Amino acid sequence: MFEDFFAERIALLRNKKNVSAREMSLSIGQNGSYINRIENKLAFPSMQAFFYICEYFHITPGDFFDECNHNPEKVNIITDELKDLDDTQLDTVLAVVRGLKHK
Repeated sequence: MFEDFFAERIALLRNKKNVSAREMSLSIGQNGSYINRIENKLAFPSMQAFFYICEYFHITPGDFFDECNHNPEKVNIITDELKDLDDTQLDTVLAVVRGLKHK
């Protein structure tokens, strides 16, 4: 069950980032086939590797497991930017987001 989730989630996030499995594997300090093996359900990351994977995607482990959030990196960037806005600006952003959801 978790092997399927890990494989699918990593593939989704990697494809959104538009990087190859090999490129990602090498970026997190693993051999070139590491991510491919996880995505093909032939391997499961260690806890340390899982943290490197999260770091690579600029997300928290909680973000990784939030399957309702299909783009956690962008959501985190937006959230960080929102922290600098005042109440009026936040009300405007909220109205825009609600308008977008209803389209």
